[in-house]
Amino acid sequence: MIYDIPNLRHLRAFLAVAHHRRISAASEQVHLSQPAITQAIAKLEERLGVSLFDRRTEGVYTTQVGELFRMRVERMFDHLQNGVREATRLGPKKTTQGFGHFMQLLTSVQLRALSAMMDAGNFSLAARSVGVSQPSIHRAARDLERLSGIELFIKSSEGIELTRSAQALAQRVKLAFSELNQGFTEIEEWLGRDVGLINIGSLPLARTHILPTAINRMNAEKPLVKISVVDGPYDDLLHALRHGELDFMIGALRDPVPINDVVQESLLNAPLAVVARVGHPLTKKTNITRKQLAACSWAVPRLGAPTRTAFEDMFAGAEDKPQNIIESSSLMLIRGLLLDSDRITLISSHQIFHEEKMGLLQQLPVQIPGTQRDIGVTVRDGWQPTATQKSFLEILRDVAAQVSKNK
Repeated sequence: MIYDIPNLRHLRAFLAVAHHRRISAASEQVHLSQPAITQAIAKLEERLGVSLFDRRTEGVYTTQVGELFRMRVERMFDHLQNGVREATRLGPKKTTQGFGHFMQLLTSVQLRALSAMMDAGNFSLAARSVGVSQPSIHRAARDLERLSGIELFIKSSEGIELTRSAQALAQRVKLAFSELNQGFTEIEEWLGRDVGLINIGSLPLARTHILPTAINRMNAEKPLVKISVVDGPYDDLLHALRHGELDFMIGALRDPVPINDVVQESLLNAPLAVVARVGHPLTKKTNITRKQLAACSWAVPRLGAPTRTAFEDMFAGAEDKPQNIIESSSLMLIRGLLLDSDRITLISSHQIFHEEKMGLLQQLPVQIPGTQRDIGVTVRDGWQPTATQKSFLEILRDVAAQVSKNK
């Protein structure tokens, strides 16, 4: 997603004034005239609809909302600085020498072009996503390459590929844009407007009960807050999270954490259960053997999924193993298969909350030791949620606590 961000020189001027508390000192730091800085601040305040500074005779001081915005803008530039540092370290260099201080020369147009190219891999598609002409985005991308002196784009048979340097910089650019959007949201919240957006990556174990319950509760409290839920495989959601496209993920946690720039918080511990339709022949038995389970037809996730691994472990070393297996990661499909046959499945117990309540599915009396899994949220290391996002996380924690209490 491409964000509409203000002129970077205006944001630098804002930070300089916030730091020095004087227009004259800020002017020397960012090499802009005092009238230009005054005009830049005025444009920012007009766009944001708030006063960022309190003008006094002894100096210029950030207002309460100005201080909130300052912290977000500083975090934005920290991301950009880290991206420039990583891109420079990775190389490779072009034959033409770039500018050693090219961080100060970056423009929002160039950063939008790089972000769009990462998503599209093609100048035409990237231009369409940003809403500019192809020559414009091509020029912006090549200007960025020239300023940095680093090779950023490589032609391939499928279009344009980003070098490792470009990928590192683009990731930080996306995080910078996300940080600034958080700042815009906080200003809206400060103004009393519940217009925030929460982007959630949802894994299977949270989709049935925990996440829907939390969303409904949030909607009852703040009906104007928009919530976007993206379903997908873990690796895809992790990539989106690390690039600022998601605020957090919810679902089964990984042990160990797959990469060091994300952190996990456990909300509840859910065991796996063997589940069948109500009235299944095995529901009449009190002592079910592994041989009886092996003789059943099963619906299980595909190879590589943690639940599938637990399923394989159930029959490890056994002479009799299930032969009639249907693979699917769709809970809706598995639910349909179970309700219309004697097929059984292995699933986290809380995922059939509604089906058990309606008398459709039930757990079989089968003990599966060592299959408890932590369900929780994964966020970027150092991520600072807005007030609305904090509220939603608290609701999630409360819902999870209630589920654990009623197990």
